[in-house]
Amino acid sequence: MNKKHLLIIFVKNPELGKCKTRLAATIGNQKALNFYKNMLKRTKEVAEDVNADKAVYYSSFIDENDLWSNQRPFYKYLQNLNPDLGIKMQSAFEEAFQGGYESVCIIGSDCYDLDEKVVDQAFKSLESKDAVLGPCNDGGYYLLGMNQLHPELFKNKNWSTETVASDSIQDFKNLNLKYVLLEELTDIDNEEDLMSIPDEVIEEFLS
Repeated sequence: MNKKHLLIIFVKNPELGKCKTRLAATIGNQKALNFYKNMLKRTKEVAEDVNADKAVYYSSFIDENDLWSNQRPFYKYLQNLNPDLGIKMQSAFEEAFQGGYESVCIIGSDCYDLDEKVVDQAFKSLESKDAVLGPCNDGGYYLLGMNQLHPELFKNKNWSTETVASDSIQDFKNLNLKYVLLEELTDIDNEEDLMSIPDEVIEEFLS
């Protein structure tokens, strides 16, 4: 694996009624949980093929007996318990750079269309640019990457709204960072977003 590169993966502990709540509002808690567990499996498969170390950050507790291993290139951590997503992500990036990594990207586990080629492209971009962003079609982003910590990227954001990506791009400009925008993809947050996934996959993921 590439010791210079780290892929941070933010996950929620898959507990009934505590994950994919917007999706659960229309399809029910059990189907939403089934879907999220399958998304975790897909995210793991994507991460395995990326040439980087991987740091899995759990929302509530570190599960030592789940699908993720705790052996290199995978490592397990607990997210900062502050409820602010910006503080959680900033803490993870701080730990990564303090650990000696030179290029760090973060993803979640909600983007079905995300694959290893996109993540590899992000790290490739950081060889010549300061930052990289993968925008979602809802105005958020599915990936953020940088070569050094820029705390401004985690402050003054209305997380889970349509302004997050555009505000982050403005931060890049304000900081005079050279950046790359990846292709726009879809995060699966509600039932309408499921239409971006093949029908046979939806049926499999919900059951």
